[in-house]
Amino acid sequence: MKFTLSWLKDHLETDASLDQITEKLTALGLEVEGIQDRSKELAPFRVAHVVSAEKHPDADKLRVLMVDTGAGTLQVVCGAPNARAGMKGVFAPEGTYVPGSDITLKKGVIRGVESNGMMCSKRELKLSDEHEGIIELPDDAPVGAGFADYAGLNDPVIDINLTPDRADCAGIRGIARDLAAAGMGTLKPLTEGHLDASPVDGRFASPVGVSIEVPDACPLFVGRYIRGVKNGPSPKWLQDKLVSIGLRPISALVDITNYLTFDAARPLHVFDADTVKGNITVRMGREGETLAALNGKEYALDGAMTVVADDERAEALAGIVGGEPTGCTEQTVNVFVEAALFDPVRTAQTGRRLGIDSDARYRFERGVDPAAVFAGMERATRLILELCGGEPSELVVAGAEPEWKRSLSLRPGRVAALGGVELPRERQERILTDLGFSLEGEDAEGRLVVGVPSWRADVHGEADLVEEVLRVHGFDAIPATPLPRETVLTRPALTLKQRRVALAKRTLAARGLSEAVTWSFLSGPVAGLFGGGQPGLRLVNPISSDLDVMRPSVLPNLIQAAGRNADRGFADVRLFEVGAAFRTPAPDGQDTVAAGIRAGAAVPRHWSEKARGVDVFDAKADALAVLEAVGAPAGNLQVTTDAPGWYHPGRSGVLRLGPTVMARFGEIHPSVLDALGVKGPVVGFEVMLDAVPLPKKKGGTAKPMVQLSAFQPVERDFAFVVDRKVEADKILRAVKGADKALVKDVAVFDVYEGPGVGEGRKSVAVSVTYQPTVATLTDEAIEAVGQKIVAEVVKATGGNLRA
Repeated sequence: MKFTLSWLKDHLETDASLDQITEKLTALGLEVEGIQDRSKELAPFRVAHVVSAEKHPDADKLRVLMVDTGAGTLQVVCGAPNARAGMKGVFAPEGTYVPGSDITLKKGVIRGVESNGMMCSKRELKLSDEHEGIIELPDDAPVGAGFADYAGLNDPVIDINLTPDRADCAGIRGIARDLAAAGMGTLKPLTEGHLDASPVDGRFASPVGVSIEVPDACPLFVGRYIRGVKNGPSPKWLQDKLVSIGLRPISALVDITNYLTFDAARPLHVFDADTVKGNITVRMGREGETLAALNGKEYALDGAMTVVADDERAEALAGIVGGEPTGCTEQTVNVFVEAALFDPVRTAQTGRRLGIDSDARYRFERGVDPAAVFAGMERATRLILELCGGEPSELVVAGAEPEWKRSLSLRPGRVAALGGVELPRERQERILTDLGFSLEGEDAEGRLVVGVPSWRADVHGEADLVEEVLRVHGFDAIPATPLPRETVLTRPALTLKQRRVALAKRTLAARGLSEAVTWSFLSGPVAGLFGGGQPGLRLVNPISSDLDVMRPSVLPNLIQAAGRNADRGFADVRLFEVGAAFRTPAPDGQDTVAAGIRAGAAVPRHWSEKARGVDVFDAKADALAVLEAVGAPAGNLQVTTDAPGWYHPGRSGVLRLGPTVMARFGEIHPSVLDALGVKGPVVGFEVMLDAVPLPKKKGGTAKPMVQLSAFQPVERDFAFVVDRKVEADKILRAVKGADKALVKDVAVFDVYEGPGVGEGRKSVAVSVTYQPTVATLTDEAIEAVGQKIVAEVVKATGGNLRA
C-alpha cells in the first residue's frame, strides 16, 4: 500500500515529521517497507538558464554552454542535440551524484575545454527512459530554484506492508485515523473539498435500473446515471497523486475511481452508459460466456463467478475488473457509476482462478466498509461533476446494507491482565473513540459496552479491544517482566524430544551432510511413489498445482534437490532434513523424521584412494549415527530386509527395536529415480525420531560410573562358514551372547565366497575382543570362551567353524 505524505495530509492535520510518522506507522502494526524521498536524492539539482551555446572547437556534436545557475555562471560542455541559448533546464553542479548514471560529477576537460557540472536528461534523473536530449523547462521556471521543489518531486512516497486483517488501512483514510488516534495529529472531517461525501440531489430518474439475482454474492448495489459529461485528462493534482504511487493516469473518469480506491478503500466502476444494453443485473456467470476485460485479455466465465451484466451480456467481473465494451473513452458522454458490495470469498476465488490481480480485488477480498457504499457514491459524483461536468440522476439502489452493527464488552482491567500495562479507563476510552469505536455505556456487571465501527470487521471480542488499546498506546510501553522462578535450580527449556531434533541435525552435519529446508508438500504422482497421495492429505487450496499433497516422506524433495544440483554440474550431493512426514490427516498421523540422501561419489577423487560410488552401507552408517546420538539402543537393534517399495529390494534394510521401526535405509529404487528424472545411484535413510523410546529414570539422572579394567584385553579371530543368505548381524549377535560379561567388542573384517567354502555358502571372519575385569585370562579360560562362541554361532546360523 503506497501513498504520499501530502496525500496523507489531505486526511490528517499534522505537524509531525516524515520520520515521526513512519516510526509511528510501524509501531501501530502498519510496517513501513520503504520510503522514496526524491527531494533528498534531487536536492543538488537546480533550475538553470543557458545564456549562450557555442560550437565546441574540436568536436562537431558538442557545444560549450554558459549556464546561469542562480549562484553564478559556469561553463558546461554538453552533447545534447537540443542544447541552445535561451533555454531553461536542470543543472547538476560539481560533486553531485547522478542517480540515473550512477556517477559523481567532477570538474573535467573535454576535448581541451573545461566543463563544470552538467545539464541533465530525464533518464539521468530517473524521471523516464528518455535521454535523447536534456530537460527543457518552461520560460517562467525560476533560475536557481531547487528542481525537486519546482517539479513537485518533494513529496515522499511511503510504502507499508498491510496485513490481511486491516482492510480499513487499504485506504489512506484508515491510515490517517490510526495516526490520529496515536497522537500524530487530527483527523479531518469528510465535509470539505475532495473529501466531501455529503449527498448530491438527483435531477432526474435514472434510465438504467439495477437488480440483484444473487444477494449472497452482492448484498447491496448503488448506481447513478450522470449525463452530459466531458471526459478528458484529469487535472494535475489528481495525476500527480496517481503517478506518485505508480499508477498511470488514463482519463478523468477512470482516474477518479482509482483515486477513491486508494483514498478511501472504496472501489468503484464507471460504465459508458450509452454502451449498456438495458438494465444492470448482478448475477452468476454462465457456461460458455466470455468477458473482454479492460486489461486487454478475454476470460471464460462459469457459474461460480459473480458478474455485473446488462440485458445482453456480462459487462464486468464483480469486484475485479470491468469490461472493455462499456469502458469510458474520450467520446463518453453519459456514464453509469457503480458502488457495490461483493462477497470477499467469491471475489478471491474468481481472481485466483483467472489470475487477475487488481486494486479492486485486493480490497474486496479483504472486505470493504459496508457502510461506505453511499458515501463513496456521493464523493465520486461530486468529483465527476467538478472535473467532467454533467447532470446527476437520483440514486438507484438494489439490495440493502448488511447488518454490521455489533457491541462488545470490555473490562478495563483486562488491559493490564492481558497486556501488562496499567492504563486509566479514560485513556482506554479515548483511544477507542479516536479509532471510531462508540461508547454505549455500561452493562449490569459494570463492563464498558463498545460499539464496533463498520470498517473494523476484524474486531470480534474483548481481546481484540485490548489489542487495539495496547497497539495505539504502544507495544513498546509494555514492561519487560521476568517469569516467576519456581525453583532455585534452572530447568532445561527444551524437552528431550525437542533436543533430539538438534542432536540429529548436528550429527548429520558432522558427517558431511548439508541441511536442506524443502516444502512440506509435493505433487500427487511423486507422493504416490512414496506411499502417499491419500485423499485426506490433498490440499484444497495449494499454492501451486505441483505442490498439492502433504509429503509422505522427506526423501522425494531431497532427491529432486539432488537432481537439480546434478543438472548444474554438482553430482556429488549430501543432503539432510529434519522435518515432518505425513501418514494420515489425523492429529497423530504426523511423524518427525531425520532423513538424508547421498548421491554420486562416496569419497572425492584422489590419487591415494580408490574412488567409489555411494552404497547402502553409507546410508546405514548415517542412520545408526543418528540413532546413537538421540539415545536409541543401537546395540539392540535388529536389521530386516522389508524396506518399503521406494528402496532397492536387495540393497536396503529396516532397523527395528522389536516390532517398532526405528529407521529405514538403502539404495533408492531405479524406477523411482527414473520417475523423478534423477540419475543414480542415490542412497537414503529415514530415522523415526518419535519412535525412539525415552530413557527410564532409575534413581536419578546421573550417568553410571565408568568401569575401567586393569587387565590386558585379548583379541581372537574366528571364521565361520554359513549359508550365503545368513546375515552377518546374526553372527555378531551370537558372538556377543556367548559371554556378555567378557566379550567387549565384535567386528566383521572379512567376507569370502568362492572355492573352498562350497556352493551357496560364504565365510564370515570376525574379530572378538575379550576384556577381563577380575583377573588376567588364562589359556584355559580363553579356550573355554572360544568354544562357547563357536557353539552359539553354530546354533544360531547352522554354520560351522572354518578349518
